[in-house]
Amino acid sequence: QVHVVESGGGLVQAGGSLTLSCAAAGGMFSSYSMGWFRQAPGKEREFVAAIRWDGGRTYYADSAKGRFTISRDNGNTVNLRMNSLKGEDTAIYYCAAAQPTTGWGTVDTQYDYWGQGTQVADSS
Repeated sequence: QVHVVESGGGLVQAGGSLTLSCAAAGGMFSSYSMGWFRQAPGKEREFVAAIRWDGGRTYYADSAKGRFTISRDNGNTVNLRMNSLKGEDTAIYYCAAAQPTTGWGTVDTQYDYWGQGTQVADSS
């Protein structure tokens, strides 16, 4: 069983930056592709960004392109750097891990393990 935990959420003014981190334990993290999704109040959960298990490929939602950067280190952490934040970025952000046997991508059903989420809110 893989345990996924997000951190780094908080209040941020429009135009500001924030880095979310995701730690995974209990599995072969280096073999999992990782994704970030978010859910705003009253809306469906949506894809934000994803990174392949080896860091060699990334996907971004159109809303994230040019502002967000997903990365992973050699340990058990994946980061989402968010710049130029907007009010519409306010949401609960979820990190998810995809087993190597199930594929990965931009769809939430491709991911097997999920964290509890971390809140990002506009303080303006």
